[in-house]
Amino acid sequence: MSSWNYVVTAHKPTSVTHSCVGNFTSPQELNLIVAKCTRIEIHLLTPQGLQPMLDVPIYGRIATLELFRPHGETQDFLFIVTERHKFCVLQWDAESSELVTRAMGDVSDRIGRPTDNGQIGIIDPDCRLIGLHLYDGLFKVIPFDNKGQLKEAFNIRLEELQVLDIKFLFGCAKPTIAVLYQDNKDARHVKTYEVSLKDKDFVEGPWSQNNLDNGADLLIPVPPPLCGVLIIGEETIVYCSANAFKAIPIRPSITKAYGRVDVDGSRYLLGDHAGLVHLLVITHEKEKVTGLKIELLGETSIASTISYLDNAVVFVGSSYGDSQLVKLNLHPDAKGSYVEVLERYTNLGPIVDFCVVDLERQGQGQVVTCSGAFKDGSLRIVRNGIGINEQASVELEGIKGMWSLKSSVDEAFDTFLVVSFISETRILAMNLEDELEETEIEGFMSQVQTLFCHDAVYNQLVQVTSNSVRLVSSTTRELRNEWHAPAGFTVNVATANASQVLLATGGGHLVYLEIGDGKLTEVQHTVLEYEVSCLDINPIGDNPNYSQLASVGMWTDISVRIFSLPELTLITKEQLGGEIIPRSVLLCSFEGISYLLCALGDGHLLNFQLDTTTGQLKDRKKVSLGTQPITLRTFSSKSATHVFAASDRPTVIYSSNKKLLYSNVNLKEVSYMCPFNSAAFPDSLAIAREGELTIGTIDDIQKLHIRTIPLGEHARRICHQEQTRTFGICSLGNQTNAEESEMHFVRLLDDQSFEFMSTYPLDAFEYACSILSCSFTDDKNVYYCVGTAYVLPEENEPTKGRILVFIVEDAKLQLIAEKETKGAVYSLNAFNGKLLAAINQKIQLYKWMLRDDGTRELQSECGHHGHILALYVQTRGDFIVVGDLMKSISLLIYKHEEGAIEERARDYNANWMSAVEILDDDTYLGAENNFNLLTVKKNSEGATDEERGRLEVVGEYHLGEFVNRFCHGSLVMRLPDSEIGQIPTVIFGTVNGMIGVIASLPQEQYVFLEKLQSSLRKVIKGVGGLSHEQWRSFNNEKRTVEARNFLDGDLIESFLDLSRNKMEEISKSMNVQVEELCKKVEELTRLH
Repeated sequence: MSSWNYVVTAHKPTSVTHSCVGNFTSPQELNLIVAKCTRIEIHLLTPQGLQPMLDVPIYGRIATLELFRPHGETQDFLFIVTERHKFCVLQWDAESSELVTRAMGDVSDRIGRPTDNGQIGIIDPDCRLIGLHLYDGLFKVIPFDNKGQLKEAFNIRLEELQVLDIKFLFGCAKPTIAVLYQDNKDARHVKTYEVSLKDKDFVEGPWSQNNLDNGADLLIPVPPPLCGVLIIGEETIVYCSANAFKAIPIRPSITKAYGRVDVDGSRYLLGDHAGLVHLLVITHEKEKVTGLKIELLGETSIASTISYLDNAVVFVGSSYGDSQLVKLNLHPDAKGSYVEVLERYTNLGPIVDFCVVDLERQGQGQVVTCSGAFKDGSLRIVRNGIGINEQASVELEGIKGMWSLKSSVDEAFDTFLVVSFISETRILAMNLEDELEETEIEGFMSQVQTLFCHDAVYNQLVQVTSNSVRLVSSTTRELRNEWHAPAGFTVNVATANASQVLLATGGGHLVYLEIGDGKLTEVQHTVLEYEVSCLDINPIGDNPNYSQLASVGMWTDISVRIFSLPELTLITKEQLGGEIIPRSVLLCSFEGISYLLCALGDGHLLNFQLDTTTGQLKDRKKVSLGTQPITLRTFSSKSATHVFAASDRPTVIYSSNKKLLYSNVNLKEVSYMCPFNSAAFPDSLAIAREGELTIGTIDDIQKLHIRTIPLGEHARRICHQEQTRTFGICSLGNQTNAEESEMHFVRLLDDQSFEFMSTYPLDAFEYACSILSCSFTDDKNVYYCVGTAYVLPEENEPTKGRILVFIVEDAKLQLIAEKETKGAVYSLNAFNGKLLAAINQKIQLYKWMLRDDGTRELQSECGHHGHILALYVQTRGDFIVVGDLMKSISLLIYKHEEGAIEERARDYNANWMSAVEILDDDTYLGAENNFNLLTVKKNSEGATDEERGRLEVVGEYHLGEFVNRFCHGSLVMRLPDSEIGQIPTVIFGTVNGMIGVIASLPQEQYVFLEKLQSSLRKVIKGVGGLSHEQWRSFNNEKRTVEARNFLDGDLIESFLDLSRNKMEEISKSMNVQVEELCKKVEELTRLH
C-alpha cells in the first residue's frame, strides 16, 4: 500500500539564500527579489513597506540570482542559474503580471569536477558577457550580441584550481575578472584577467596581488569613479586597484554577506557570522582612494544576503534566523545600536529536528521544531489553522443570531451585542468592570426573535423582526419610526446596511426600504416567482453606507440572483444546480476584486467574481467546507477584510496574491459569529457555539500558525514526554568568544509555557547526538535517555561517548544511570522494553537491569556490526531499519531465541542517507544528501536467499530539499468520516525551513492523480522554461532516472489556481468533469 506516495508542501521554504534590488517590474518601481532556494519572491518597495507581487516555484535549486540591464532596455532582467546547471533570463510582463523567459539553456559540461566552493555566476557591468565558474579549472563565457541576446557559450581554461571568488571589475575597456584563489601551499592571492571574446581566451590583466590574509574569501568590485576591488579577509580588509593599495585591520570575523549602499560604491554594509553589521567606508579625494574606515552599526540575524533598498532601509536575508527589514539610524539607541528592526519574516530553517505532539489534546498534531542556528536558534510551534484566543465566555443556549452595534456613528468601538433567540432578543453590553452584562435598548422589541440589526446613519439603529422594521435612536435609545409588514404576511429573511434595508416576506415578496433621519421609506416592492432563502446588500462599491447591488438566494429553482438598487431590477440569474438551497449569500471584496460568495445547506461554498458595474458573475468555483449549513459574515483583522464561514467546520476565507484561500479555525462547530470590537476586547469576535457565547481574538490570518520561542542558542535535538508534560532538548550554547570551547546542554522545558525548568551541562568536548523518552520492561517510570559523543580535535571519528538516563523529579532532571560507549551514540530507540543504540558502525541493544543495591544500570545484550556509520535508526516490532552514512538502507531483525541481531536485507546502492522512516511492515522511506527521496521494499516472497536479501528500490523522487527528519503524524484534524482520514501521513522538515507531508495513497487514487499530473505538466509551464519532469527526476553523481511512485502534490494542487479555461482544457484531456477534478484535488489539500 505504501508504495504510492504523494509529496506536498505544508510550509514553503523560508530560508533566504539570495536577494537583489533593481527596477524589475517597471522603470520607475524599485523591487526586492528574494530567492528561497527553490522559490522566487518579487516585492515592490512602497512607502508602507514591502508589498509582495509574486511568489513562484523554480524547478531547480537557485545557485545564482542577478539583475542586469542590457543595452537599450529601460528595466532590469533577472538571470538565474540552478545547481543542476540550467540557466534562464527572465523579464517581467506588466500586463499579465508574470515572468516571461527571454533566454534559457543548459551550461553543464559532459566532464568536469564540480567546484568545491559552490558555483559562481557573474555578469559584466557593461553587459558584454556572463561568466560562470561551475567546474574546477574552467571559466564558462556566455557572450551578449549588440542587441542584448545571448550567443553560444564557450569555456576558457583557468589555471587556478582552488578558486574562492571571481568578480567582474568596473570601468575596464575589455571585460576583466578578478580571481581570488588559494595555491597548493594554502596561501591566497588575487589575479586579474581580460576576457578576449575574439580569441576565446584570457589575456593577463592589469594587476595582481599576492599573499593576502589567510581568511580572505570575498571580493567586492567597486563601481566608477573609484573602480578597483575590496578583498575581505578575517583579520584585514584590503582595497586594491591598478594604482592603489590600502589595508585596515578588523576584529576577527567571517564576513558572510555584503550590500552596497551608494551608487558610487563608497560605502558597504558587511554582515558577519555572529550577526554583526559593519559599515565599511572608502575615503577618497575625487577619484583617488585615501583610506578605509570601518564602524560597527549593530546586530541583526546572521545574514546570508544584504540588500540596501532606499532611505536607510535594508533587507537582511538569513538562512539561520528570521529575515529582517531594518532601518539604519543616524544616532544610536540606548544600547549603542544604529540598527532598528522594522519587520521580521519568519524562517523555520534549518529544521535540524522536530517532534509531532498534540499539546491541546484535540486530536490535532502540532509540530515543534528545532530551528535556526547559533545565536538565532529557537523552537517553533507550528500548527494548522487559525486559533481563537478566548477572552471571555458566558453560557447561553439556543442562539439564533448575533450583531454588534455602536452607540453613535463616530464611536471607534462597539457598545452593544444583540443576541437573538427563538422567542426573545437580549442585549449585552460591557459594564465598567469590563464584564458583559444585560442591558436594554428601549426602542427594540425584546420579546420576539430578531432577524437582523445594524448601525444606521444619523446615530440610529435598525432592528428587523418577523412583523416590523424599527428605527431607534442610538443615543436616546427610543423608537423613532416603524415599518409594519402588510397584514397576513411575515418577514422571513432580512438584511440591512447603514442606509438600506432589504427584506422578503412569504409569497416571494421582496421589499426595499431606505433609512433617513427618523424616517423609513418603502422605495420599491416586487414579487418573485419563488420564496427567498437568503439576502445580502453589503456595500462593496465606493460608498461604504450604500449598495448599488442586492444578491438574493432562491428556493425551488435553486438560484442566486443579482438585482440593482434602488429599482430592484433583475440583472443576473445564476442557476446553482443540484437540490440544496443557498442558505447565505455575501457580497464582498478582497484585494480590490469583488466576489459573490454563496453558501449552500450541505456545507458547500460557491464563489464568483462579480463585475460591480454590470452585475455579471464569472469564474465560478465550488469548495466543500463542511457538511452543515454555512452562515457567512465579514470581519476585519489587521486592517484587511476577511469572511468567517460558520458551520461544523468553521473556516476563514481570505485572499493572498489575488487568490481566495480557506483556513480552518481551531474550534469545533460554530453556529454564528459577529465581529465585536469593544474597548475592553479590541478586534475581537463574538462566537456562538453549543450552549455558549465566547468572545475571543483571532490569530494572524494564515494557513499555518507559527509561535516562536527564542532560545539564543542552537537546539539540536528535541523530544516530548507526555507523562511529565515536558520537552527534553539538547542544545549547543552560544559562544561569546572564539577561545571558549563549545558547551552542550540537556535542558528540560515545560510543554505549555516553554520555560526552562532544569539544565544538565555535558562535559567539555561532549556533544549530545540523540534524545529519547522511553520506559523499560518491569519498570513503570518514564525516562529521558541521551546519547553523546566526545568530539576531540585530534580524532577523525569519536572513540567514546555516553548514554545518560534521566528521570524527571520535582521538575528537575535527575541522572539515574550512565553507560560509557566506544563511539558516538547517533541514535536511540525504544525496542521491546529495551534500549537500542547506534554507536559509530555498530547497532547495540541494552537491557535495563536491577542491581543488588536496588539501583539500575544499562547492560549490553547483543549487537550488530557491518555499517560505515549507523546514523538513523527506526524500529517496528522486531525489525530494525538502519540509514547508513553511505551504504543506503539496511533491514535487521532481532531474534529472541538466540538473543542476536542479524541482517535480513539491504539496498546495495550507494546512497548517503540523511533520514529514514518505516512506512509499513514492508516499505521503508529514506532521504539522501543529493536532495532525493527513495522508498525500498522488503522482498519476503523472493525465490532465492539472494533475492530475499535485497531491498528493492520501488520509488525515487527529487525533492530538491535536504531532509533532516521524518515523523509519523498529521498537521490537520483527522475526521474519521472523510476519505482523507484513512490515509497515513509522514511529516518531514528540511534545512531550508520547509515542512512537507508524504501521504501513502490507495493505488486507484494514485493512478488517477498520476494522469492528472502528466496533463498538468503540459498546461503549466515552469518558470524560465525549466522542465518539471527533469526537476523531479532522481539525481545523484552517478545517475539520473525519472521519478517513479512519487507524485508532486504542489503541482497537482496548483490545478485549483488555474483559470476556468485551463481547467476545462485539463478536464477534456482527462475526460473528467471540472467539478469532479476540483473536488478530488480539494480533498488532497486537506492533508496538510
